[in-house]
Amino acid sequence: MSIQTKTVEYTDGDQTCVGFLAWDDAAGPKPCVLVAPDWRGRTSFSEDKAVELAKLGYVGFAIDVYGDGKVGADADENAALMNPFVEDRAKLKQRLIATVEAAKSFDEVDAAKIAIIGFCFGGLCALDLARTGLDVKAAISFHGLFMPNRLPDNKIEAKVLALHGYDDPMAKPETIIELGDELTRAECDWQLYAYGSTMHSFMNPDANAPEGGTQYNAVTEKRAWISATQLLEQALG
Repeated sequence: MSIQTKTVEYTDGDQTCVGFLAWDDAAGPKPCVLVAPDWRGRTSFSEDKAVELAKLGYVGFAIDVYGDGKVGADADENAALMNPFVEDRAKLKQRLIATVEAAKSFDEVDAAKIAIIGFCFGGLCALDLARTGLDVKAAISFHGLFMPNRLPDNKIEAKVLALHGYDDPMAKPETIIELGDELTRAECDWQLYAYGSTMHSFMNPDANAPEGGTQYNAVTEKRAWISATQLLEQALG
C-alpha cells in the first residue's frame, strides 16, 4: 500500500474550490468518501481524516465548502465564512451537489459509490447532502448541526448516521427528536447515537473550551469512528 495525496481544483459555477484527495495507489477506482470540514474550512484535520479513509481502502476527499481554499484564522473569521451557507441552504446545497459531481469525475473514484462524513458545520453538510435525495450511499454527521434546511423535501437515499454528544449545546436534546422525525418522513434508513458526558467537537483533539460547550473526548472519538467505519463498509462494500 502506498497512500498518495494531491490538491484538486473543481468548480461550482464561477467559484473555484480547492480540495484534497488521498488514495491508495493500488489499481482500480475506489469508493469515495467526502470529508466536510468544521467551521474553519479545509484544514489538516479534515485532510488527516481523508488519509485515514485512504488507508481503509477508500478515496478520501477533503472538500472545500467556502471556495478558494479559504480557512478562518479565528472564531470571527470562521463565523463569517460559515454563516452565509447556514443562512442560505440552497447555496450550500448547490455547492455540495457540485462537489459530488467533481468527485465522480476523478479517475481514482468509483462514481457509483460516494459517501460523506462531516464534522460540526461539516455534519450539517453531510445531512444536507443526504437531504438532496442524491444517490449518496451514506451520510455521517459527527457532532453536527441538526436544523432543517426548509427546502422542498426529498426521499433520502443515503444511509444516515448522526453521532452526537448529548451535552452538545449547539444541538440540544429536543433537536434529536426533530431530526428523527424528519428522517422518518423522508423514508430514510437512519441511526442516531447520543453519547453521554460528551460535548460539541468531541472528535477534535484541539477542542478544549468546556465553558463554551466544546471538548475533545477520546473515548467517544473511538466509539464514533468505529460506528462510522462500520456503516461505510456496509454502504460502500
